Amino acid sequence: MDLAKNLSSKKFFIFNLVLFGAIFGFALAFLTFSCTGSSSASGGSPTKLTAQAQNADIVVPADSLAVAESVQGAFRAVADKVVPSVVQLKTVSVRRQQIPNFNGIPWEFFFGPNSPRGGDGGNGERGQEYRAQGLGSGIIVRQDGNTYFVLTNNHVVTDEQGKAVDEIAIETNTGKEFPAKLVGRDERRDLAMVSFSSSEKFPLAVLGDSDAARVGDWAIAVGNPLGFSSSVTMGIISAVGRTGGPGNNINDFIQTDASINQGNSGGALVNIRGEVIGVNMWIASSSGGGSVGLGFSIPINNAKRTIGDFISKGEINDGWLGVSLMDISRDNQVMKDLQLDGLHGALASDVFIDSPADKAGIMPGDFITKVDGKEMQNLNRLMQTVGDLKPGETHTFTAVRDGATQDFKVKIEVRSNEVASQNKKLWPGVYVHSIDDELRTQMKLDKNISGLMVVRVIEQSPAAVINLQRGDIISAINDTPVKDVASFYKALREKAQKEFWADVERGDSKLQTMRYKR
Repeated sequence: MDLAKNLSSKKFFIFNLVLFGAIFGFALAFLTFSCTGSSSASGGSPTKLTAQAQNADIVVPADSLAVAESVQGAFRAVADKVVPSVVQLKTVSVRRQQIPNFNGIPWEFFFGPNSPRGGDGGNGERGQEYRAQGLGSGIIVRQDGNTYFVLTNNHVVTDEQGKAVDEIAIETNTGKEFPAKLVGRDERRDLAMVSFSSSEKFPLAVLGDSDAARVGDWAIAVGNPLGFSSSVTMGIISAVGRTGGPGNNINDFIQTDASINQGNSGGALVNIRGEVIGVNMWIASSSGGGSVGLGFSIPINNAKRTIGDFISKGEINDGWLGVSLMDISRDNQVMKDLQLDGLHGALASDVFIDSPADKAGIMPGDFITKVDGKEMQNLNRLMQTVGDLKPGETHTFTAVRDGATQDFKVKIEVRSNEVASQNKKLWPGVYVHSIDDELRTQMKLDKNISGLMVVRVIEQSPAAVINLQRGDIISAINDTPVKDVASFYKALREKAQKEFWADVERGDSKLQTMRYKR
């Protein structure tokens, strides 16, 4: 077949058509790839460029941004105001552990460690020294010349045995460190005061009004958690008037979810104005001590009086009423027996003989509801209020007795641990409970048994002297039948003012106790 014929054939035409399509497709693909690569090299894919363009079009509303920046500005101002007045406390407790001196054996074995040839040679210095370090926080609250006074927690400046630490140092937010000394401390309030001297000027914290704090208010915690100095955390006030906490403290607490950890103790809880409303004290945690949003602070109003007392006297002179108080608000039977439904306060279950309460006419069984007209919501509030009363002053206590309200004028005295622990004067020194169906079932008592069961007897008290015992069933006081708590206290008031005895059932025996003369 010649060349002209081949070029004009149908097969050759189809071949050329296919070849042209392949070349055109390759060229188009190459052009597309080149454009894509160029686009990538210049900052991203068309898709990304579109997304960025869309994000660029999103604008935060000016009014929302202004509100957010205003709140942010407030927190910055609070931090600037408070941080310089909150310091870190570094403590050291020095303890010695006796170690055996084998060079003195057998001399020391026979003649003792203080003998001239045994132990420490009689100078008392032998032993291994241990230096236990601690960290906490404090608030600069007062200045006298070059002396600055720092409020903190008692547990920050004491060791595990409750003894004062041996060394204290203050570190300011600027990193400067000063030696400090203990001015005074109070275990019941878990408050303490330390001081340091410096010619440098430090701002004093502004103390606010913790009574004005409300649930939902902003709360800012400032301190040194885990040694991280000058830390600021934010939350709200979760609750007020909380009770409990570690130790036998008499505080109520402000609860907050502002993050508080070990090392925050003694630091400041402040409001949105930068005013101190609390002294951070403890946390409730199920995670081994880590913050879970349950932090508690001592209201600053509880601490204001202590500042002056610490500085002027080195201690706090608590007021003393002279009663043993009991919270019976959850015991419906006792509240009903004493006609106290709907009332708040605390029961004076025992009264110290010759105490301010005794002299004023307050008796066992009186339910104290007010002090100077101010309602006492619970036992802790009453204890705290009494502790804050100044010795020597006279105050009005309102109590309910036999369903009637009475006022008592009480001249407060100074409380001392020695006086408050004299159980010999605690009248009568016994806690009783009416025998109801629940108690019969619990103690497996005969349905015909009535009277009062002795729940507790205070050691060395009059009740202990006449040999009342836990589990005894009291049927009469001074030959006067008693059937419930109300009749028990009424018999004490009216029949046992000078002499006290009881008829009891103990096991299968019925007996009359010895007699106690007041």
